[in-house]
Amino acid sequence: MANASWKRSLRCSCSATLLAVGLCSPLIVQAQNNFSVIFTFSGGADGAYPIAGLTQDHAGNLYGTAALGGNFARQCWNESCGTVFRLTKENDSWRFQRLYAFSGPDGANSYTRVIFGSDGALYGTTQFGGNQCSDGGCGTVFKLNPSGSICGASSCPWAERVLYAFLGGADGQHPDGDLVFDLQGNIYGTTWAGGRRCNPHSQMTCGTVFQLAPGNGNWAEHILYEFGVYGNPTSGVVLDSGGNIYGAVPGATGAVYKLTNSSGVWTESTLHVLDGEGRGGLVIDGAGHLYGTTETGGSNGGGTSYELQSDGTGFDVLYNFSGASGGPLDTLAMDNTGNLYGTTNVDGAYGYGSVFELSPSNGGWTYTDLYDFTGGSDGGYPSGSVALGGNGNLYGTTTSGGSGNGVVWEITR
Repeated sequence: MANASWKRSLRCSCSATLLAVGLCSPLIVQAQNNFSVIFTFSGGADGAYPIAGLTQDHAGNLYGTAALGGNFARQCWNESCGTVFRLTKENDSWRFQRLYAFSGPDGANSYTRVIFGSDGALYGTTQFGGNQCSDGGCGTVFKLNPSGSICGASSCPWAERVLYAFLGGADGQHPDGDLVFDLQGNIYGTTWAGGRRCNPHSQMTCGTVFQLAPGNGNWAEHILYEFGVYGNPTSGVVLDSGGNIYGAVPGATGAVYKLTNSSGVWTESTLHVLDGEGRGGLVIDGAGHLYGTTETGGSNGGGTSYELQSDGTGFDVLYNFSGASGGPLDTLAMDNTGNLYGTTNVDGAYGYGSVFELSPSNGGWTYTDLYDFTGGSDGGYPSGSVALGGNGNLYGTTTSGGSGNGVVWEITR
């Protein structure tokens, strides 16, 4: 099955107990430097290979996706379709609940976070699955709600609805970035492939920016932009207060782009060509400054974090990462005081990635290494973003380590 070349593959093991009940006992590891593992994936019914970051609700519960594990079906990549899960804090431990396991036609292999809509439902994408496309499916946008079934509030699976199944042509295929809502309830996202500006008959088409608009109980897709020279976005988009759209794309040299709407026609402008691959998305502050990362490039070759004004001026490198390769792969997180948080994929003291903080200080930025993964029980190779808890703690995932299938971690502050 076709897949983005930068994604890692993973062999999963299966637990009969987990397959039967869909749950896993929490594993608490002694904290080191305020770091602890709060869940270890088995590769069975609970899931495996959590690529994306986490989302936290007002009650402090964590929600995420695992790209593999769950249901095992031949139509899914690596013959496992992935899961959506929740972690609930109970006293000094965390309880895991599998909310949903994809089966193929309803979607497969989610590489992105789930986000909350104004209706309290979870929304997300799967890179494969759906029933509108060959070769394992071209991906879906989905919605999850509590099912309301009488089976015990703590164990009921949630009900899924496919809002859109990509056809694999001009409408795009393989969504690969977090979704975002505007104030009118429209959903915006990107597809890694599809569109018509490159080769419409191969996986090398350059991808799209799309909108899903609700109406009469259904969702209508509108393609806002089809990528050309700079394409194949692996992250989502952000909106400013005026409705303009911003994003980043990878490539030998990536780029930051802006989409502007005039009477229903969207126009693209390239704000800045990056020195390195812009795989992660952007975060925007109240002043309209954009912050992002590159996986490669910079003075040390290990990627950068950067700042850019929304008109394309004022580009500034905030930090050059030290690793030879494998810098940040996902979007930074910003707290209320302007500090930035993220992960590197294969940087860090042991080569298994790290968690870092960038803090504005005296006109510059201070870099703090918060944790270096060892690739053992603490996890390794994080590729998702950092979630900022209401309690000031940090949460995230690793794609490997633990039992070999990835972990969820916490850093207390």
